[in-house]
Amino acid sequence: MQAGGNAGTTDSTGAQVRQAVQLSAAQERALGVVYMTVGRDRLMRTIRTIGRIEAAEDNIADVTPKIDGFVEKLYVSTTGEPVRRGQALMTLYSPMLVAAQEELLTASRLAAQVDSAAGEAWHNARQLVEAARRRLAYWDITPEQIARVETTGQVAKTLTLVSPVTGVVLEKDVVEGKRVTPGTRLYRLVDLSTVWVEGELFEQDLQFVTEGAQAHIEVAAYPGVHMMGRVSFVYPTVDESSRTNRVRLTVANPELRLKPGMFATVYFDVEIGEDVISIPIDAVVATGERNLVFHRHEDGSLHPHEVVLGARAGDRVQILAGLEEGVEIVASANFLVDAESRLAATGGAMPGMHHGAHGSAIEPESAHTEHVHEEVGAEQTEAEGARTEHRHD
Repeated sequence: MQAGGNAGTTDSTGAQVRQAVQLSAAQERALGVVYMTVGRDRLMRTIRTIGRIEAAEDNIADVTPKIDGFVEKLYVSTTGEPVRRGQALMTLYSPMLVAAQEELLTASRLAAQVDSAAGEAWHNARQLVEAARRRLAYWDITPEQIARVETTGQVAKTLTLVSPVTGVVLEKDVVEGKRVTPGTRLYRLVDLSTVWVEGELFEQDLQFVTEGAQAHIEVAAYPGVHMMGRVSFVYPTVDESSRTNRVRLTVANPELRLKPGMFATVYFDVEIGEDVISIPIDAVVATGERNLVFHRHEDGSLHPHEVVLGARAGDRVQILAGLEEGVEIVASANFLVDAESRLAATGGAMPGMHHGAHGSAIEPESAHTEHVHEEVGAEQTEAEGARTEHRHD
């Protein structure tokens, strides 16, 4: 191998500057050196992560009373039971509710007795009726229930609480006969027609995953079934211990296959660029301080060039700076070429290698062996002649 003439030169960090080397065709074959021409192409990569399926927070609803009372009857009495929007969940007896209904009936009778020609008196009577209706409505009494009380003139002993969503009972915190107060959570319901998948991405992958990005989702319960989701939120902070960032995907779940608590494998197929320079990762020599590739010049010499790496996609890596399209570089056996380049920087050589402007890189083994044999033969002949002369004397 031929080395450059700057052996012993160091860079700003104190490291030896690698020197250019040159290989013959035989040496290239012996070392397994392969060259490639740098080009541009479309670079794609797949980001894989593990996520956890959770109930969508905006699909969760709590059923709570707004008045004091006692649970008289449960129509939905088990956790996990499916419910429909408007379905009766339970009945609640409340003395306050009974009193409010009686006030409504009294106001309605008074309003009926006042002639509309009475002017202000009729207007005040109508306001009392509306106030009694609003009071019941604020306690979640439906307009149909209020109209039934006014039509029949009968006071309902209990209030029926209905489901605000179509879904399943996630939690149930009530039994028959229990006394409840305003704000007590009786049921937690969730609509699972849409679920969330919460996953985590490493910092270097965040540039490729933004809100609106699509993803493929697989779960162990349904092998081979691919579902699609979309990134709905990227959390604004990074976990300091794991150096990851949480992302949230929204996934349609019309058949209710996905259940909260399941683990899912999430795949993001991202495009790094449509027309970028990329090379095999094996063509890069990472020194710990910089990344190098060996550029083959027209005279056949191999020169180290520093490059700036971008995103990695499989066995290829994007080159942001340091290489141009059309140049020829070493694609394999870089570690051997780099070793010789470092030895050249120190003025040394690998065993069997010779550095110099006109020296051969590898001396043939047969020639070296023959030369040794010739020297040994001459010494033996001279010694034998001396011994023969001594005997004659």
